[in-house]
Amino acid sequence: MAEIRVEHLHKTFGTFTAVKDSSFTVHDGEFFVMLGPSGCGKTTTLRMIAGLELPTSGQILLGGEDVTFKRAADRDIAFVFQLFALYPHMSVRQNIGFPLKCVGTPKAEIKRRVEETARILRITPLLDKSVSGLSGGDRQRVALGRSIVREPMCFLMDEPLGALDSEFRTLMCHELRSLHDRLKATTVYVTHDQLEAMAMADKIAVMNHGVIEQFATPQEIYDHPATMFVADFIGSPSMNFLAFRGALAPGQQAVTVDGVEVAVPAAREARAEADLVLGVRPEHIRFVSDGGVRGEVFGAEYLGTTQIVTVRTAGGTVKARVPATVPVATGDRLGLAFNGARLSVFGKEDGRAVRTALYEGAAHG
Repeated sequence: MAEIRVEHLHKTFGTFTAVKDSSFTVHDGEFFVMLGPSGCGKTTTLRMIAGLELPTSGQILLGGEDVTFKRAADRDIAFVFQLFALYPHMSVRQNIGFPLKCVGTPKAEIKRRVEETARILRITPLLDKSVSGLSGGDRQRVALGRSIVREPMCFLMDEPLGALDSEFRTLMCHELRSLHDRLKATTVYVTHDQLEAMAMADKIAVMNHGVIEQFATPQEIYDHPATMFVADFIGSPSMNFLAFRGALAPGQQAVTVDGVEVAVPAAREARAEADLVLGVRPEHIRFVSDGGVRGEVFGAEYLGTTQIVTVRTAGGTVKARVPATVPVATGDRLGLAFNGARLSVFGKEDGRAVRTALYEGAAHG
């Protein structure tokens, strides 16, 4: 069983803390993504799981075995780096089979496993070609093949698509997820790209300043962000924030924004009189001629079937995703109506989501 369990993992470099008390479990066969901006601690966490870095404290279990301080060579894992690191003087076949050759695997077995790996990756016609003449996407497949051929307990991938252009990245996202579904192998994948994470992951850990802010499925993270950072980091455009002052009582189902009463999911916790923030996704906004939070259209971005309309309100700038057929022009005054069942409320000071009836079951990190 290739379950990975990380318990209270902590890593410091001198006075700098890279990872703070991280705990999570990657179940056997899951595609797990660590997502966050540069410097958030995701690659350091991956390197500790791989054995390339030793934790300051905490525990790492692989398949139930404590591997916290074992060497990388003694862990049954395969690591795929962002840079392909292939041997340019070798053929595709030789590159893929090299890890097996290093451990003395019989030639017949190497041939069988290399050809099976090439079949899985759909690169059989390339086996006897030099890697130096391959496209970026095919080189990435070869790098993956060199990991797959070892038949490890799990795969660790550190931004493996980062060196590809956008078209190849989109294609390889699909290929990687399809490959995972065929192999059923436990995978830990690091990226700063939310689109990659949302497209491939079974579970996502969103990291910021060394802390896991939320650990949940892609749908839960998008619909029920645990913090303002998560809400802002996920989504394109990201969630809108409208500040207001007020208090929340258990069961309260409305707040006042810019003098307008806005319905929200019933609060399950009390918040004293304080600065609060209303969070609304762009697709949960519609325009009304009367009522609503008033604002002035600043601009519109046409996207084919939809458009992103930027509206300036007294509470802040709001982006709305509406049908392209909705007529708007710069300078128009209009009202914004929100889908009350899909809104979030956050504390402005701590950034934490207020627990509501809708979000009560959301998984928080």
